[in-house]
Amino acid sequence: MQIAGLQKSSLVDYPSKIAAVIFTLGCNFRCHYCHNPNILTAVSSNKLFEEAAVFDFLETRKGKLDAVVVSGGEPTLQKDIAGFFKKLKDMDFLTKLDTNGTNPQALELLIKQKLVDYVAMDIKAPLEKYQDIVATNIDTNKIHQSISILKNADIPYEFRTTTVKSQLSYTDFEKIGLLIKGAPLYYLQKFKPDTTLNSNFSKEKTYSDEEFLKIKDILQTYIKTVCIR
Repeated sequence: MQIAGLQKSSLVDYPSKIAAVIFTLGCNFRCHYCHNPNILTAVSSNKLFEEAAVFDFLETRKGKLDAVVVSGGEPTLQKDIAGFFKKLKDMDFLTKLDTNGTNPQALELLIKQKLVDYVAMDIKAPLEKYQDIVATNIDTNKIHQSISILKNADIPYEFRTTTVKSQLSYTDFEKIGLLIKGAPLYYLQKFKPDTTLNSNFSKEKTYSDEEFLKIKDILQTYIKTVCIR
């Protein structure tokens, strides 16, 4: 497992739990607004975390941490993702996966083997706009498969979208609502230009609070709970 980052404690990454967050190296998307551009591609080996050292740290946090979140980058690019999650479960941690949904096979395996307790999946755009937003070729059938897997899973999950005003319109959000219709929870995430893969996006803006409420109203036709963060 190529580990590019470790946040030792978080109160926001796993609902109602204290969690450590592990960031894996590499992503198959190149979203212009990406806030973790430093882990998209290979970094020198001395900047990667030794897996054994990460588990040694987690051992010391038993009883203090409730959960471990595996984020990225895109964690399902890691060949040994299932084995890594098994080790976390063997340590009695709750586990959460953050994913872009491009590897439905890995997602389904983690769920079927009861290795993941919670999943957060990014919905970048309506399917017809995905390639523009992620700035790379993408098989949107895999996105659709991952959505279906989560809808039929017996674990809690959420969908979420980072919102850059110039990229997504009200109509786009209606299409997203239709895409994930029936989902229990969806987060509208306000774009923050602090760190971006594309430096030009430091000038981009998100919607206003009033506009977000309009988007929320559109989405609540299709989704049980819509939140803004």
